[in-house]
Amino acid sequence: MDYMTAQQASEKWGVSLRWVQAYLKDGRIEGAIRFGHAWMIPKETEKPNDRRFKNKNIGEGGKPNEI
Repeated sequence: MDYMTAQQASEKWGVSLRWVQAYLKDGRIEGAIRFGHAWMIPKETEKPNDRRFKNKNIGEGGKPNEI
């Protein structure tokens, strides 16, 4: 299985590193493994849904997601 770092996940998902760290802290990324201070996230993992928005068509920043 291939892994990516939290920084790579933030670039892939278009969110800040801090958001990825919050997802990891909350246990919202399945399969993530911690090695000391570093996290390894499976490359095929999808970005967790943003709980701030009930409408799944609304993304971060309140802008509609592109379909």
